[in-house]
Amino acid sequence: MSEPRQKRYASKQDYETPWQVVRALERRFGPFAVDLAASAQNKKAPLCFTEADNSLAQDWHKIGGVCWLNPPFANIAPWADKCAYESEAGAKIVMLTPASVSTDWFMRHVHGVARVVFLRPRITFVGADTPYPKDLMLTLWGVEEPGYEPWSWATQPSLFEVPHDPR
Repeated sequence: MSEPRQKRYASKQDYETPWQVVRALERRFGPFAVDLAASAQNKKAPLCFTEADNSLAQDWHKIGGVCWLNPPFANIAPWADKCAYESEAGAKIVMLTPASVSTDWFMRHVHGVARVVFLRPRITFVGADTPYPKDLMLTLWGVEEPGYEPWSWATQPSLFEVPHDPR
C-alpha cells in the first residue's frame, strides 16, 4: 500500500474515494447520478465518464440528479471552470478537492458562488495506508446556498449541528 504524496503532475491521480465517505455524502446530498471522473472499476454512481469519454467535453447539466466529481488533483482548474459553467446551466455538482483556497480556480469559480464544506476527519483513499496529507473540501454548485462550513462526514449530525436541506 502507498500513501498519497504531493508531487504536482507526477503523483498518482486516480485515488478512489472510499465507499464509507460516499455513503455519508449520499446521506446528505442524495444518491449520485453520475461520477464525472472515474473508471469502470472505481465509479461511485450508476453512470460514469471515464478518461476515454472526456468528461470535460460532456454536457453534465443534461444528466439530471447530483453529479459526483473527484478530479485529478494535479490540475483542478479546468474541472472547476467546467463545474461553474455547468451549474449555470442547471447542473448540481459535488466536487472533492484539496482545500486550496489561495488558488486562482478557487477565487474565480468557488469563493462567493458555491458552497464550500471543509471535511473532517481526513480521508484515507482506497489503496492508501494513511489519510491524505492535506485538508480536503467539497465544493457544491447548485446544491446548497453559497457559504462555508466545516462538516464531519464520519458522524451523524449532533444536537449542535443543523441538518442541511439538500435542494
